[in-house]
Amino acid sequence: MTNQALNASIKKDIALELCDIRREFSISRGFLKPNATLKAVDGVSLRLMRGETLGLVGESGCGKSTLAKMLLGLLAPSSGDVLVNGKHLAGTDRKEMARRIQPIFQDPYSSLNPRKTLREIVTLPLIVHDIGSNAERRQRVEAMMDVVGLPKRVIDSYPSQLSGGQRQRVAIARALVMRPDVLICDEPTSALDVSVQAQILNLLQDLKQEFGLTYLLISHNLAVIEHLADREAVMYLGRIVEERSRESLFARPGHPYTQALLDSVLTPDPHLGIPDLGLHGTFPNPMSPPSGCAFHP
Repeated sequence: MTNQALNASIKKDIALELCDIRREFSISRGFLKPNATLKAVDGVSLRLMRGETLGLVGESGCGKSTLAKMLLGLLAPSSGDVLVNGKHLAGTDRKEMARRIQPIFQDPYSSLNPRKTLREIVTLPLIVHDIGSNAERRQRVEAMMDVVGLPKRVIDSYPSQLSGGQRQRVAIARALVMRPDVLICDEPTSALDVSVQAQILNLLQDLKQEFGLTYLLISHNLAVIEHLADREAVMYLGRIVEERSRESLFARPGHPYTQALLDSVLTPDPHLGIPDLGLHGTFPNPMSPPSGCAFHP
């Protein structure tokens, strides 16, 4: 195979690509003072291959959710490109992108309309995109509710009548009813009880295999990332500081911030106490980050 054919084959397998994405916000500093610039996402480049789960991990405020909003077209990047199946997101119809990329948000309580029944919530994307007849939509919605493990008796219930885990299953059904290629999962279990988190993670794993899905899994929880991700990217202060396979990252982290994240995972043994992460420096100002690597332990 020639290099040209090899490159074409690799590009064909790329579901989602970020090319030097940046997002800046102007922050007011008070009367008569010039606004400061906050670089929420600072030159991120990533490739998400078809059928894989890429875990994006980092502490709160590092830019993960801002990045997710740009991928979904909810926020325009200040510069850089987002490519979906080789097409530029900026020049693509929003409806077409919604068929290919769907989100699962962090909070199942606020992501569902409390005035709509579950049937109406899951059916709405099909109506917006004019997919199928009424009978076909009804059949597709009922089948999808069964796939995510919700009994038929709750399909005409309202979100307030469900538990947190059931609501997240509804959110997953709503995303999958469009039969997308990529799911952006932004902290999909962080608002759930610990006993329910494993159920949702196992469901996502099963759905990936059944539908051939590609996931971008965003989390601050390393246990979640370890459970699902094939490859992992570590984000700090708007930048990707390390990217490698799951096995390699957990066995041999190459960046001190990644090591600090791994060391911060608490164990159930009270005799071990709180781990010393070795981070004795001050947190850098995100509106005036240091030159070079922003992480200075």
